[in-house]
Amino acid sequence: MRAVEFQEYGGPEVLEIVEVEALEPGPGQVTIDTAYVGVNFADVKARAEGYRVDALPFRPGLEVSGRIRAVGEGVEGLRPGQEVAALVGRGAYAEVVVADAATVFPLPEGLDLRTAATLPTVVPTVHALLHEVGRLRAGETVLVHGAAGGIGTVAGQLALAAGAGAVYGVASSASKAEYALKHGYDEVFTPDAFPEEIRRATGGRGVDLVLDPVGGDTLRRGLDALAAFGRLVSFGNASGAEPWHVGQPELYAQGRSVAGFSILALAQSAPDALRALAERAFRTVTDGTVHLPITAEFALSDAAGAHRLMGGRTSTGKLVLRVTG
Repeated sequence: MRAVEFQEYGGPEVLEIVEVEALEPGPGQVTIDTAYVGVNFADVKARAEGYRVDALPFRPGLEVSGRIRAVGEGVEGLRPGQEVAALVGRGAYAEVVVADAATVFPLPEGLDLRTAATLPTVVPTVHALLHEVGRLRAGETVLVHGAAGGIGTVAGQLALAAGAGAVYGVASSASKAEYALKHGYDEVFTPDAFPEEIRRATGGRGVDLVLDPVGGDTLRRGLDALAAFGRLVSFGNASGAEPWHVGQPELYAQGRSVAGFSILALAQSAPDALRALAERAFRTVTDGTVHLPITAEFALSDAAGAHRLMGGRTSTGKLVLRVTG
């Protein structure tokens, strides 16, 4: 089978097509004939910086859609030929992937394979950020960093559907801001000015919930954008900054709180909770609450093209690789 790997860290050019043997499923696993692969910023960071890479060569990719090829011992409720989406954690850039059965989700009726490849990381993550972790209540205000990306596109829609009083975003360019304003955002600010703009927009109060994938100084400034009793949820460290610390001086005075979320960590520590979360989240797509636009599609052999677009920080929405769909 064909797969995409890199032997060294570097630019998109280090991605190369290789021919390898297709794996068989072990106990509790399935193999999937891949139709589409969702492209994520974590893939770019793995290739460029070694993020979550334990050894080289490395095959990137977190999420796929396709049809089950074979099931391993002990797997129940899944069968060969069944259309599924899967969170695989690594190795999705391939014609055949192996996934733990606990992170394989049969497609609801009416959900096509192309759309399904965009869902395993993004939609459950956003649902958890807003509801399970962020505890958003109707009438509250939200600030989302990366408002024009895959996560941001869904967050604007889902926050609006949850009855948020206002949804604010942060985007790095005017074109991204324009895109975000079409997907549920009331106002979109630049990264350098968002705390001041939030205070202006809220009459000095601040927002109730901040969703932050950036980390570092952006996270610290996000605390300053919170209202009394506000919550900040960290779900990434795109800045590459050193681990941050927050404590009594920042939190006690106004009852603020900081939480974190990683869908990959949840898949490892609490797969049953992940499955229940995914079922809730996928319903928001099938019932029309959320629409995640695919803004660019690349062949598996042109994974480098997808990385160039995403790494250039000009992409919006979701990117996918077409394999056999």
